[in-house]
Amino acid sequence: MDNPTPPPLAVRHLRKSFHGVRRVEDVTFTVGAGRVVGLLGPNGAGKTTSIRMLLGLVAADSGEALVLGKPYRALADPLRQIGAVLDAGGLHPGRTAREHLRIGAAQGRFAARRVDEVLETVGLAADAGRRIRDYSLGMRQRVAIATALLGEPRILVLDEPANGLDPAGIHWLKQYLRTFADGGGSVLLSSHMLSDVARIADDVVIIAGGRVRSALSLDEALASSGGDLEQYYLSLTGTDERAPHAAR
Repeated sequence: MDNPTPPPLAVRHLRKSFHGVRRVEDVTFTVGAGRVVGLLGPNGAGKTTSIRMLLGLVAADSGEALVLGKPYRALADPLRQIGAVLDAGGLHPGRTAREHLRIGAAQGRFAARRVDEVLETVGLAADAGRRIRDYSLGMRQRVAIATALLGEPRILVLDEPANGLDPAGIHWLKQYLRTFADGGGSVLLSSHMLSDVARIADDVVIIAGGRVRSALSLDEALASSGGDLEQYYLSLTGTDERAPHAAR
């Protein structure tokens, strides 16, 4: 019997403590091909820590986080397989967007043409010669997204990618991610913006207190909540006064 093809992303029973305080407790979910998965939860829920373990930036105490069936660090050419946006604040302020991307392309051994291609994709071609110090937060976020796209990956992991984007930027991002997934790509999207996630996600994973409270298709989540994703989220994260025991 042939081994089944592993999902693009698989997180199984992850646990992580910092200074004796448990931050992630038994987090499990998968991201399939052609799917956008919204990773939802309040501040401190464990979303970013889970993502950092998936990307090999933080070692798990136990459990596993796999990309195409392997730990991130075991991938032969990870930047061509998975692109990530974690923090747009780490960009060098004295460089232009084009300079930043040229350095990224050289480090990843990507074709030089990819610099102009991704600048066009994220809508920064006209501003590529400006210093990043003069960019708005939303523009810096677009540079971070462009960097993640340099290697033409089929998996994207984005932690609050809409942070700082104006309405036009949010509209572009939603359209791009939906098109990316419809073409067979896989997206893990951490966000606080429930309404935007509801417009593009195929599945939603809700985390609170370091635990997964729900991992369902969006249709299933809406069906179980009378079509109100916000109310469903609030009840599971323990922030709905009408459902104080839902997160126990």
